[in-house]
Amino acid sequence: MSDASMGSAPTPRQKTSIHTVDARTKRRNAAEARFKAYGIAAIAIGLIFLAILAISIVRSGAPAFTRAILQADFTLSAAEFDAAEKELFKTKAYSKLFNAALTKTLEEQGLDVAFDAKAIERIAGKTGNTIRSFYRENPDQLGKPVTFELATSSKVNGYMKGDVTRDSMVDSRFLMKTDLDLVDALRDAGIVKTAINWNFITGADSGVDNPGGAGIGASVIGSFFMMLVVLFLALPIGVAASIYLEEFAPQNRFTDLIEVNISNLAAVPSIVFGILGLAVFIQFAHLPQSAPLVGGLVLTLMTLPTIIISTRASLKSVPPSIRDAALGVGASKMQAVFHHVLPLAMPGILTGTIIGLAQALGETAPLLLIGMVGFVARGYPEGFLQGFTEANSAMPAQIYTWAARADVGFYEKAWGGIIILLLFLLTMNIIAIILRRRFERRW
Repeated sequence: MSDASMGSAPTPRQKTSIHTVDARTKRRNAAEARFKAYGIAAIAIGLIFLAILAISIVRSGAPAFTRAILQADFTLSAAEFDAAEKELFKTKAYSKLFNAALTKTLEEQGLDVAFDAKAIERIAGKTGNTIRSFYRENPDQLGKPVTFELATSSKVNGYMKGDVTRDSMVDSRFLMKTDLDLVDALRDAGIVKTAINWNFITGADSGVDNPGGAGIGASVIGSFFMMLVVLFLALPIGVAASIYLEEFAPQNRFTDLIEVNISNLAAVPSIVFGILGLAVFIQFAHLPQSAPLVGGLVLTLMTLPTIIISTRASLKSVPPSIRDAALGVGASKMQAVFHHVLPLAMPGILTGTIIGLAQALGETAPLLLIGMVGFVARGYPEGFLQGFTEANSAMPAQIYTWAARADVGFYEKAWGGIIILLLFLLTMNIIAIILRRRFERRW
């Protein structure tokens, strides 16, 4: 008898089908389903937090785009104008004249509410500067009735928007509880009403005592001039450095050191660049303090690493066959790069540049160190060149200044400034997406 006949018979192999789901496949499918569920849950949580943030910003910042105004007719004679101009405190003199005229008008209308001149002054707020500026610019209106739309005091503005209630109201030199009856009467008469606050979009900072007259327009101009400096310096320098490092530089320890330092600079806190700008551009080079030119130079240093890294990534994404084909038909190395590689990488370069500009637009710390705080932005520059050299602020610095002030009226201004800043950032990112999809080529 052979060994084969003495051994046990082999166990027949169990037949399976690919259509049959065994235990191992079930475990694998369950693990995959759990992973997908984790991913969907993570996205949902992120969207929920994003929605909460967006709702909070809009709810807190939307009131900044409206304000309570006092609409009244006022006639200033030439004699009153000359007398007010001779006063030491001119704005106070104009306020007294306006408040007296408004008091007389209300008495003639016979409002069924007790009030005095002090109540009118607390409700009307600081009107002198607006009236003085108007008649200085329009002396031909002296002696003629003019309809003024003036911002009310911050307390009245809060009462009209519902932020200040009678229960939470505390008597102070800014507003008394009894003044609210007069505010209600003026609202019923159409003298006090809520309107769109165009001054917030086009105006400038009004100081620590007048939140109703504060605007972000001058800071928007300051940010615009800074972005021009960043664009015209960071883009050519960053692209030129990237092309050299990626296409022409030899691979040695020196270029490796440069690449490591560029990556490290991208992670340096922005306040370090502010200290560098203060030391180099202001204290050493004696450039004008608080000028958009200096702010643009500081933000250029901060943005360069981002542009260089994104540009090198775009150049690497171009297939080597493009370079080989150009060199094969007799093009020089420079011709191959500038005529073939660079145009194909341009969408990614533009996208990285816009993202870098958006990052620079939202920086605050380096601007504060060079003196671009909110209160210096008191008006628009007189000309294009002056826009670079005259003292100004930027949107994030202005928002920080408003948030640091004690008056609650500036709180909604800070949130409103955040909305405008986010709109700028959203617009820049949308442009980056459109450029990438419009010019991107796939291989």
